[in-house]
Amino acid sequence: MRNIVRHSPSTGNGSPDVWGVYEADTGSIQYIVADPETREAALIDVVQNFDPRSARTDFSSADQVMALAKEQGLKITWVLDTHPHADHLMASCYLKQQTQAPNAIGDKVSEIAELWSEYYNLPDTFKPEDDFDYLFKEGDSFKLGKLEVNVWLSPGHTLGSITYLVGDAAFVHDTFMYPDSGTSRADFPGGSSAELWTTLKRILTLPDETRLFIGHDYGKDGREPRWEATVAEHKRENIHLAGDVSESEYRKRRDERDATLALPDRMLHALQVNLRAGKLPEPEADGHRYFKIPANKF
Repeated sequence: MRNIVRHSPSTGNGSPDVWGVYEADTGSIQYIVADPETREAALIDVVQNFDPRSARTDFSSADQVMALAKEQGLKITWVLDTHPHADHLMASCYLKQQTQAPNAIGDKVSEIAELWSEYYNLPDTFKPEDDFDYLFKEGDSFKLGKLEVNVWLSPGHTLGSITYLVGDAAFVHDTFMYPDSGTSRADFPGGSSAELWTTLKRILTLPDETRLFIGHDYGKDGREPRWEATVAEHKRENIHLAGDVSESEYRKRRDERDATLALPDRMLHALQVNLRAGKLPEPEADGHRYFKIPANKF
């Protein structure tokens, strides 16, 4: 079955076209964002498919995203990720090879790599500066066609998450969920509910009409997956933030909820791949690749 696709059209001058492609196995939303004038496009948070039962990988979702871009007459000029995902493997390296576009992520991925090299006992294995062409920091900007893309450091879910701002569109990854589902967890190594609160409040300073595109949705109460809501809608309807919610109230609710959550079933596989831009571990003597999973550390 093909993944759900929805188009959020440009709202006018300086506003991008956005396509969201839902990956049902992980509840992830993959994005194409494009300059309507030049047809240059970036891919954001595209999934490398992974079956945790067999440890088999494929690029069917990434291929669908690229096929959609081709169908729309778009030229892919950037391959972007917002953070090293814990719940899916990224397709960054594959997409770079297929499109010849540079790939990028936030510069604090280097700190995340140091953290996880200890968990995996894999010193000198993760070198993001070698696997990504650009490591963006707070305040950086770059061009997508004639549109300017601005980068915000948005920690909380991870210590190195970044948000991409493109006109009236903001790709806010694992910060907000859809308003009826609140916000994202902050209990992974390097995460912080205090930093997530600051990130959420900063995003809500954007103009009310700004379209916020989130990283995940799980179809709460059986509804169709949703991933786009405006700043105004989040201010009014987000179940964790609407009304006069204080930081202490938010953090208590977030931390108590996070304490009940299990690790994502792909997490220990995903981090050792995503810290290498989606490349699997190097082949061993028999020509096969092997994941390394720490026992009894979590």
